[in-house]
Formats: sequence, structure tokens, C-alpha cells
Amino acid sequence: MALNAKWQEIIGEQPAAMSLAGLSAPDGGGGDLKADVGPWHSAGNTAGELRTSTSNSVTDLDTANEGVTGSTAGFDSSAALTEILGTWKTRVSAVRDECGRLEGALKAAGRDFGEREEDTRQKVAAEGARQSGSSDRPGQKKEG
Repeated sequence: MALNAKWQEIIGEQPAAMSLAGLSAPDGGGGDLKADVGPWHSAGNTAGELRTSTSNSVTDLDTANEGVTGSTAGFDSSAALTEILGTWKTRVSAVRDECGRLEGALKAAGRDFGEREEDTRQKVAAEGARQSGSSDRPGQKKEG
């Protein structure tokens, strides 16, 4: 069974045709496979917003628990509250740090993909121009 037929059987639709650097395949297939900076940058911004939010949450945890141990001295719950505060601060801080890491990584991925997309577009255009120029000269053999 051909790949397109198998895809249609499993997914229920024809697979999207792809192209390189916006150029269609010689057989008439093609679509567009692009790596745009926008979605990566947007995802990085969201990660940055989450980092800020979780950073504020760590501060809120500290503020909300100020004086709790002094006013609950002697109660069993005082030790439990202190332990819970520590574990939640550790968890929320880990989320904050991961969001900060992801912000930079996602934005860098978008930038890198965008640069590669442009490099590929230029190389394909240059190769197309080179091949067009060589096919116009009689007696010239195309390199392959």
C-alpha cells in the first residue's frame, strides 16, 4: 500500500504536500513547510509570563506565612505548615526556573529556524538561477 493511501486510511484525509523553502516539488506536489519566528517567540513570551507569575507566587508564599510560626508556637500544625511551605517554595521555584529556561530556548529556536529558512531560500534560489543559466546555453550538460 502506498504511503498516501495508508495515510488516508489511518487519518481519513490526504497528507499535506510539502516543499522546501517555499518551492513546489517538480512533480506538482508541494505545500509549504516553514519555520516562522512568530509562534516560537509567542511561546517564549508565554513562558516568560509564567516565570513572572510563579516568581510572584514564591513571594506571596513568604508574605502569607510571615509570623505564622511565632503565633502558632506549641501547636502541631506549626511544624507541618513550615514543612509544607518549604516543599511548595521548592516546587514553585523549580517551575519558575524552568519557565525562565524555556523562554530563552523557545525564542532562540524561532530565531535559528527563521535564519535557516532564509539561508535555505537563498541557496535554492541561487541553485535555480545557476541551473536555469546553464540550460540556456546550447551544448552545456547539466551537472547532476
